[in-house]
Amino acid sequence: MAVVNYEKEGRIALMTINRPEALNALSAEVSGELREAMIDFRDNPELWVAILTGAGDRAFSAGADIKGFRPGPREGPAGGTGEVVRADKIWKPFIAAIHGYCLGGGLELAMTCDIRIAADNAQFGQPEINIGFLPGAGGTQRLPRFVPRAVAAEILLTGDRIDAQEALRVGLVSRVVPRDQLMSTAMEIANTICTRAPLGVRACKEAMIRGYELPLEEGLALEREKVAECRATEDFMEGARAFVEKRPPNYQAK
Repeated sequence: MAVVNYEKEGRIALMTINRPEALNALSAEVSGELREAMIDFRDNPELWVAILTGAGDRAFSAGADIKGFRPGPREGPAGGTGEVVRADKIWKPFIAAIHGYCLGGGLELAMTCDIRIAADNAQFGQPEINIGFLPGAGGTQRLPRFVPRAVAAEILLTGDRIDAQEALRVGLVSRVVPRDQLMSTAMEIANTICTRAPLGVRACKEAMIRGYELPLEEGLALEREKVAECRATEDFMEGARAFVEKRPPNYQAK
């Protein structure tokens, strides 16, 4: 049985971590199947937006599968020369639909997504410090970029959790919805994005992510570069025509 369910609904890819009995813990097998799904999504011209979630009612993902960890130096291919594939290295947008536990590596995975929607039962945390470890998949770097530094420090250094409303208050998620509305809300946002020009969406995401690490003038130069690219697309011309003609545009990702 697949540990990641990968489905396609029109322009939308659905990636569901499917280990509910293990709170959707991130095993090597899960990571491998997620990578394969992300590569297919990235390379499939018919897919424009992805939604990432967890199966069952208890967790988006409770983090890394601790049973697979052993003390001592890491061995094997991690950190090697293989291609890095993650949501924030793919310019198509990702939406994380989060419910229940979103802890450790699960939160780190969610933070690679562009939009995070939380169910009202969601709990967030980086509990690695409780076992003498630290977040090693981006938690120490992304969390202080997404929430105030003092808030990030408290989460990282205590290992304590915050609930969905606190995550919304500090800006870790953009919406909190009832649990039974989580996927419909994520689909609504995905469908809205699918009505926008896909090349423009991708250029916007790339400029936003790459520009965040640049000095302002370099970021503005990157933005101008993306503007020039978009102006040369058929989709931009279609969008302009549709606006003038007062009709919905028909974008083709060209």
